[in-house]
Amino acid sequence: MNDVLTGLARFVVRLLLLVVGLLFFLSLLAAALVLALVWGVRAVWARITGRPISPWTVRIDPRAGWSSVYRSGARWSRTEGASPTPPEARPQPPVHLRPLPGADEVTDVQPREPGGS
Repeated sequence: MNDVLTGLARFVVRLLLLVVGLLFFLSLLAAALVLALVWGVRAVWARITGRPISPWTVRIDPRAGWSSVYRSGARWSRTEGASPTPPEARPQPPVHLRPLPGADEVTDVQPREPGGS
C-alpha cells in the first residue's frame, strides 16, 4: 500500500510541474503574440497613412553612463596640494551615506575613515 501512495504522490508532483511549465510557456507565447500583433497593427497603420515605419529603439547614450561615473570619481579623489573645504561649505551626503541615528552612542568599536584599511 505504501508503494502505491508513493507512486501516486510522484505522479501528482510530476503532473503539477508539467502543468506549471506548460502554463509558463503559454504565457510567454501569449506575450510574444500580443507584441507581434501590436507591431503588425502599427506597421499596417503606417502603411495606410503613408508614414514611414519607425523602428522601436531604446534611446540610450553610452557616453552618458561613462560621464556620470567619471564625474562621480572626481568627487572622491583629491589632489595632494588641495586644502580641504570647511565643513559648512560641504554639501550634505545622500541619505544612504549618512550615519545612522544613535551611531555616536556605540562604544565597543573603533571608528575609522571610509576607504581606510
